[in-house]
Amino acid sequence: MKRKIIDELIKWKEDKNRKPLIVHGARQVGKTYVIREFGKGHYKNIIYVNFEIDLELAKDFTDNISPEFIVNRMELYFGETIKKGETLIFFDEIQACGRALTSLKYFCEDAPEYHVIAAGSLLGVAINKEKYSFPVGKVSMMNLYPMDFEEFLWAQGRELVANEIRRCYSSNEEMSQSIHGLCMEQYKTYLIVGGMPGVIKRYIEEQKVIETQVVKNEILSSYTADMSKYATNSEATKIKASYDSIPSQLAKDNKKFQYKVIQKGGTATMFGEAIHWLEAAGVVLKCFKIEHGHMPPRAYRDLSSFKLYMSDIGLLTLKANLPLHALMSSDTNNSTFIGALTENYVAQALLNNGFDLHYWTSKDTAEVDFVIQKESDIIPVEVKANENVKSRSLSVYISKYKPPYAIRISAKNFGFENNIKSVPLYAVFCIENKNEKKTEMFGLVRIT
Repeated sequence: MKRKIIDELIKWKEDKNRKPLIVHGARQVGKTYVIREFGKGHYKNIIYVNFEIDLELAKDFTDNISPEFIVNRMELYFGETIKKGETLIFFDEIQACGRALTSLKYFCEDAPEYHVIAAGSLLGVAINKEKYSFPVGKVSMMNLYPMDFEEFLWAQGRELVANEIRRCYSSNEEMSQSIHGLCMEQYKTYLIVGGMPGVIKRYIEEQKVIETQVVKNEILSSYTADMSKYATNSEATKIKASYDSIPSQLAKDNKKFQYKVIQKGGTATMFGEAIHWLEAAGVVLKCFKIEHGHMPPRAYRDLSSFKLYMSDIGLLTLKANLPLHALMSSDTNNSTFIGALTENYVAQALLNNGFDLHYWTSKDTAEVDFVIQKESDIIPVEVKANENVKSRSLSVYISKYKPPYAIRISAKNFGFENNIKSVPLYAVFCIENKNEKKTEMFGLVRIT
């Protein structure tokens, strides 16, 4: 399956100031597959170390983590020569070996000619829990998220459709009604299937959305298993309860995360660490409230007020137990949860394209779903699940802050009217932030 991150990996390989790279992402978003495919296509050979499997090799990192020593041991272990610039060294599940993580510092300082990539699904959790020595400033970072809607189209051989969506987005030209209808059907399918590569693979093989439910259940089970593996019994119970509450949180009129929804009398003191664990594991997305539409949005965050979304829309659809026929129906008003589902989908797409997630409120009298920073501008983004696009809140924001333009995402076709850019639900992947790649990791540090 074609993934956009491959282009970023190629840029990393060709960078003269290249540092060891860490690719972070939730379990089963495709990190191992993507990195190995990249290695096969751009290197003569790959040295693949999985620290949850290659336990004997992991022991060597206890004694010495100088690049010369480690490279020599890996050559002996795998029986392959490691050539500078021609071999990709891939450390997988690096959270299982803290000394391997520290070794990246020395590959950066003493042996930058070696090409090293590390990945770990629970690396953020491990850093928080074990207090690993993280090589700040000595590594580059990339986040891998579930496949977005454009990648979903690519996986089905619909590159021409994706290209037409991009053309109409750039020109504000209406899509032909027949293609618009096709794209809306594909979008509704994506809401069910989601972006996990294994789930998309099953859908393409079977051409039945119902067949994907089993794979998604397996992924959710693996997340639950991780909660037990990387947390105490007491912590795991709180983490699972917090995660399970997300559909209920999003179903409320006020989607602000409320600890009392997890448990009667629940507080930030009781469940704050559980939320942080979910963030570090990459399985939830946090969207902060801001009350001012000024630059920069981060400076105006209310850290105590936020929304939580699931990192994959397909998993949310399953977890909410939403009837699939309600999603595929031409009348999306049949489901009261569809608005929350649509908002989650947009949050996932915006984060995938490098945007910080913020929403705006005006003393609880008006609310805009998202505000994004594009260069020096703050752009309000309103999300509608259908063609009813009336929005008093967006009008309030525009009147108060006078942004250069606004974006309205809905089931309507492309267009630009009254300084509002109309973006169909299937075209959210076109809203890009090309001047800044998101490198924030685990909610802890920013490394470039």
